Amino acid sequence: MIALLFSSVLAGLLALLLYQMTAYPFFWVDLIYYFKLQRYRKTLKARMQQGITTFLDCFLHEARKHPNKPFIIFENQTLTYQDVDKRSNKFAGAFRTEGSLKQGDIVALLMCNEPDFICVWFGLCKLGCEVAFLNVNIKAKSLLHCVRSCGAKTLVVGADLVCLAEEVLPDLKKDNVSVWVVAHTSPDENFKSLLLNAENMSDENLSDLPKVDVMSNFLFIFTSGTTGLPKAARVGHMKAIVSMIFFDMCGARSDDVIYITLPLYHMSASLLGIGGCIHLGATCVLKRRFSVNQFWKDCVKHNVTVVQYIGELCRYLLNQPMVAEERAHCVRLAAGSGLRSDVWRQFITRFGITQIREGYGLTEANIGFLNYTDEVGPIGRASCFNKLLVPFKLLRYDPKTYEPLRTASGRCILYLHIPFSWTGEAGILVTPLTATNQFLGYAGNKVQSEKKLIRDVFIAGDVYFNTGDLLVQDHKDFLYFRDRIGDTFRWKGENVSTTEVSEVLGVLDFIQEANVYGVTIPGCEGRAGMAAIVLKPDQRLNGKKLYNHLVKTLPAYAWPWFLRVQTSLDVTETFKQQKTKLVQEGFNPDVIHDPLYFLDVPQKDYTLLTIALYHDIVSGKISL
Repeated sequence: MIALLFSSVLAGLLALLLYQMTAYPFFWVDLIYYFKLQRYRKTLKARMQQGITTFLDCFLHEARKHPNKPFIIFENQTLTYQDVDKRSNKFAGAFRTEGSLKQGDIVALLMCNEPDFICVWFGLCKLGCEVAFLNVNIKAKSLLHCVRSCGAKTLVVGADLVCLAEEVLPDLKKDNVSVWVVAHTSPDENFKSLLLNAENMSDENLSDLPKVDVMSNFLFIFTSGTTGLPKAARVGHMKAIVSMIFFDMCGARSDDVIYITLPLYHMSASLLGIGGCIHLGATCVLKRRFSVNQFWKDCVKHNVTVVQYIGELCRYLLNQPMVAEERAHCVRLAAGSGLRSDVWRQFITRFGITQIREGYGLTEANIGFLNYTDEVGPIGRASCFNKLLVPFKLLRYDPKTYEPLRTASGRCILYLHIPFSWTGEAGILVTPLTATNQFLGYAGNKVQSEKKLIRDVFIAGDVYFNTGDLLVQDHKDFLYFRDRIGDTFRWKGENVSTTEVSEVLGVLDFIQEANVYGVTIPGCEGRAGMAAIVLKPDQRLNGKKLYNHLVKTLPAYAWPWFLRVQTSLDVTETFKQQKTKLVQEGFNPDVIHDPLYFLDVPQKDYTLLTIALYHDIVSGKISL
């Protein structure tokens, strides 16, 4: 009787296990990841009880714990955790003594990747300043806008970017903005030399580190948006400290050597990258910029075990001829975002990297996903466990306006997801705002801050953050990034504001109107810029003049690669420019009867886009 009962129970358990493996094959992986996140929450709570509540606190804790461990390897320099701590103390002393900086002051930081970017950042944090990271590719007009929009009264400039600051120096002086240069000398009396002033400062820890509200603002990171010029997104202390677990959740360890080539002014490299190294107590090999020729050589030279990527970086590497170092490295893990499925598979096969960890995140809000499985393509999982920790919804939307659809009673409609089926329908990703899931808004831009919010979504009074991204959930609960909606697109790892580019084009005396959008090119990540333009009466397209104007006003990633000359632009009944049809038609001369032009960079001109030239572009013969 007992044997029969045991056999029945065993058969039932086996049937249950078989059902689970068939219907929910990722159940155990999801559960393990859930417990890992819960464990981190407990660790974070315990650390906060010990007074380790901020990004800076985590660094100082690691500097005390492992003072002599290499933290930053940069070119021929190696700085330990203690080295960075002491150097940032000297910088803090210089800023406080010579610049009268104090808690609550906002400081704009315009520097390329180098160890002193981190030392300046941490030094300012030790004074309680809020630092605004500026994109080093911006032009003079955008630089001035960024400094003003975040409210900075101090600008710190890298030695190699002084010329850019000099262009707007008269305006900065009018605004009473003091300018520091990270060099031993200064160009003139308008700049303060940080390194000279720091020489005689003490490298001992400051005795009066400011007390910080963990729910307050920590950083400003600029994003492109519908206003045209960059928006200063507020990044809170809570988001910063949560971002630090990225490498840990991907499977990195304290003994790893992590290779970071992405720009530090982006959240990926600064909060996830540098922050991730600090959280683990790992070593970071920092590059001034990504070099396709040095990538694998650096990995071999420094015994790199983890690399951080964006999808475009991986594609560049695959497009290079084979080198011996690409199979002689120790890299076991690549972590990042924006990796296409076809590139993903080739990357693993060619370079012998055993793990890819693809993620998704935003600068403005605490929503984020991670594909912790070996499934190729997804950005994360929508399991029931994950939804407990990362609440989100996918909403149905109007394909013309990209606004969420609402019922007759005014409530939003959920994206249709049928378990065990695959519809391929995309939905707008939104996340509820709570005390722990904040959106602190954009500095000096209440209108754009409010535009990111959707109110009365499911019940009266609820508020959700609109990511502006379209996601798809498949029959196995994997999430896939489909597209970015609205007035931005992504190219070369950067967000491009269509409004900003349109405004720049509209300044030219031969262009009457411009409608800017992004178009896909086979084999390329993101979308290349394209502009439909209307010429003024009796005017011709002047490609050389347009090229020279772009060089002066926009970073290269924002230049429109294609032009479509029209007699008029299509608009909606409310006079908004129509982009959907333009995006669908792309830049194919067989489909489009309007004159098309292609940016020939070597010739510094726009040339007529012929069918032969079109095929050279889509085949990859001409690389963008």
